[in-house]
Amino acid sequence: VQLQASGGGSVQPGGSLRLSCAASGFTLDYYAIAWFRQAPGKEREGVSCINSSDGSTDYSDSVKGRFTVSRDNAKNTGYLQMNSLNAEDTGVYYCAAELACPAGGRTYTRGQGTQVTVSS
Repeated sequence: VQLQASGGGSVQPGGSLRLSCAASGFTLDYYAIAWFRQAPGKEREGVSCINSSDGSTDYSDSVKGRFTVSRDNAKNTGYLQMNSLNAEDTGVYYCAAELACPAGGRTYTRGQGTQVTVSS
């Protein structure tokens, strides 16, 4: 059972990145996909989540309107499209398979993170 987040990198302010969350060893369809981030010296923040049952989504106020969460059950993968990035978005991003949204509920498994750095 494994989740792996990927797609992070360094980008200038205003840029975009697309993160992927690939599952192996289990069917991601049954779970909500939650995305979190943690910046140095800060607490973990739940940024987005997409339910399995109806595909409903939610976002933290800090990313609403800039980030879009999605999933492709055929590929057993979730995605987080991040646009209009700014320095406050810098951190380690990771995904988790949870029973339901919002992010931060009962967790089935959590993956390794991917670093996102926004800097000019």
